Amino acid sequence: MSTNTSTQPRSRGKAPAGERVADWADGRLGIYSLAKANMRKIFPDHWSFMLGEICLYSFLIIILTGVYLTLFFHPSMNEVEYHGSYVPMQGQLMSEAYASTLRISFDVRGGLLIRQIHHWAAVVFLAGMFVHMMRVFFTGAFRKPREINWLFGFLLFVLGMFTGFTGYSLPDDLLSGTGVRFTQGAILSVPIVGTYLSMFLFGGEFPGTDFVARFYSIHILLLPGIMLGLVVGHLILVFYHKHTQFAGPGRNNKNVVGMPLLPVYMAKAGGFFFLVFGFIALLAGIASINPIWNLGPYRPDMVSTGAQPDWYMGFAEGLVRAMPGWEINFWGHTLVLGVFVPLVLFGLFLGVIALYPFIESWITGDKREHHILDRPRNAPTRTAFGVAWVTGYMIMLIGGGNDIIATHFNLSINAVTWFVRIGFFAGPVIAFIVTKRICLGLQRRDRDKVLHGRESGIIKRLPHGEFIEVHEPLSQEALYTLTAHEQYKPLEIGPTVDEHGVERKVKGTEKLRAKLSKAYYGEESQIPKPTVEEYNEITSGHGHH
Repeated sequence: MSTNTSTQPRSRGKAPAGERVADWADGRLGIYSLAKANMRKIFPDHWSFMLGEICLYSFLIIILTGVYLTLFFHPSMNEVEYHGSYVPMQGQLMSEAYASTLRISFDVRGGLLIRQIHHWAAVVFLAGMFVHMMRVFFTGAFRKPREINWLFGFLLFVLGMFTGFTGYSLPDDLLSGTGVRFTQGAILSVPIVGTYLSMFLFGGEFPGTDFVARFYSIHILLLPGIMLGLVVGHLILVFYHKHTQFAGPGRNNKNVVGMPLLPVYMAKAGGFFFLVFGFIALLAGIASINPIWNLGPYRPDMVSTGAQPDWYMGFAEGLVRAMPGWEINFWGHTLVLGVFVPLVLFGLFLGVIALYPFIESWITGDKREHHILDRPRNAPTRTAFGVAWVTGYMIMLIGGGNDIIATHFNLSINAVTWFVRIGFFAGPVIAFIVTKRICLGLQRRDRDKVLHGRESGIIKRLPHGEFIEVHEPLSQEALYTLTAHEQYKPLEIGPTVDEHGVERKVKGTEKLRAKLSKAYYGEESQIPKPTVEEYNEITSGHGHH
């Protein structure tokens, strides 16, 4: 009988292929430590945080469908005779760009559906960005340390607008050509450099021979590349700063209450991606957008009846349509103020939005980090500004379609234009005042709820004959939520004379800052929260419940 006395270690079987790949990657990238640090990251579960996901998923859909379309599109303005399968266009002269778009729509398998998904995804992306930015604005999620992320989101929205514009200009159809002509006129209105910019962009007199190829490079390479970098930077900062959350029991500036990234959030996010994709595909299947075959190729001597830009460019066009056609001569040059002034206003509107986090921080003097969101009613001045801006945007959107509104509702186009002109100044002011009053009213209602409880609908008769409604006390969670917000005090200029009787000079910016701070946090801008003493007095039986 023999025994094996070998001292060699027993070899174990090979690890699974996936484990070996993960080990190889960990040895070079450190993915295990990275996963350990981030896979259990907590995400809040409030529905409003899904708005950002809609933007992200629609952006991914745009990239995927755009790659497919680039395989078949020819960005050339060379004139060809059409001999494709769309019979009404047979034998017509058109650019290669328009002809290839027709081929994508009628001859490429799934081409029309992909075109429709691509266009609808762009519309959903910008609509999602608009609503997402409003959510961030109204809840104060842009405050320190997220000012840079606000700028990233703002740039994504603006670049998305111009990416959409260059995209729907590529087919070289009559509608898009009319929009490009509008843009060229806007460029020409820029003093001194306008003509040079136009000649550079179009490669000569409009329409030139190069603008489709140049727009194509901008649309598929330059702008998407910048946007992709901004998206990555935005997501990195979201991970680094951690998520904001609404006030509630157990929530503070040092923690996040919600669900972990793996497995809960990833499963929900994956399902939500397919819901967004399905919704956009449904829109593409049942609602036609940009049917270029009904419009025909672009000709400079023709204008598409009822030409309208996509909604996100309607604000700029509304400003131009509402502006009187003023011109002045300056040093032998004609300045077209009717176009140039609206462009400046458009830039100022966007600039104020981009810089608002820094403006509010300067006014309030608040330099602390904020990870707990505000309820919009508890920041009435900020909320009123936001509603005023949206009101102005919507009024200018009406201005951008004044001809369509006039023809569909049998109105005078001059009446619609004057309504837009007056509404542009009066509408935001009225919206500001009304919104602020509503916010203060909601604050008063919250105060009454805390002190007196919720109305139960039960009527009780007291021994002396008086009828009262029984109020149910709020839960501790509800009490915390309604009283968790901070109440700020406006900044004061302070004494202008020191202890030696020397008067110091108060700067104009300091006076302005104090006035604006009072407008934000003065007595007329916030309702005092109920104190503990008031609550104890009411609940101890000295008041009616």
